[in-house]
Amino acid sequence: MTSEVPARYCPVCGSWLRVFEPFGSNPRPNALCPVCGCLERHRLVWIFFERKTSFFDGAPKSMLHIAPGKKFEKRFKQIAGLDYLSAGLTGNYMVKMDIIDIQYADNSFDVVYCSHVLEHIPDDRKAMREMHRVLKVGGWAIIMVPIRPEGTFEDPLATDPVVRKRVYGQSDHVRVYGPDIKYRLEEAGFTVMQLRPPDIVDAEGIVRFGLKENEIIFVCQKK
Repeated sequence: MTSEVPARYCPVCGSWLRVFEPFGSNPRPNALCPVCGCLERHRLVWIFFERKTSFFDGAPKSMLHIAPGKKFEKRFKQIAGLDYLSAGLTGNYMVKMDIIDIQYADNSFDVVYCSHVLEHIPDDRKAMREMHRVLKVGGWAIIMVPIRPEGTFEDPLATDPVVRKRVYGQSDHVRVYGPDIKYRLEEAGFTVMQLRPPDIVDAEGIVRFGLKENEIIFVCQKK
């Protein structure tokens, strides 16, 4: 009898697994790494950093990470050369910070990483402008949000959590984004490139890393 060869790999913690665990209210299969707690979007960003950037080259760089998960935060703190700062309005972060009023000077960070935050922010355009402001010229912001194929939809009258859950899919969301979030990011001053898993890994890698093919990384550069 031969043992089953692990079919999944988490690039964040380096674990080989038979499967990733289901996750979510309507559970997604092969979503959660049981070792480090990372989800599909975390693994996708990690692979993006590894394959498409100089993020891991050890050269000094500063990073503002907005409202990260604690386990993901811990992993970033271990990266050589990275001056890492986690920040958020609620939660146990390194500093308390409102994304629409970032308390740092212009051109402060080489990298800004904001994942699944903007859908909670009523004035998301101001948050985008603030991220652009504190980013250094030539730096880049990594923006991710839940995406639906249709355009962005928001209803200012949808303030009740029950209504928001029905309209947006989650009670604390204030909109649902489509790929046209790109235009809001450009209005904030960014040059925007969209990357999906097939732009970063092959079909075998999408399965091995447990990625969602419709996930989008918005790579936003300040020029």
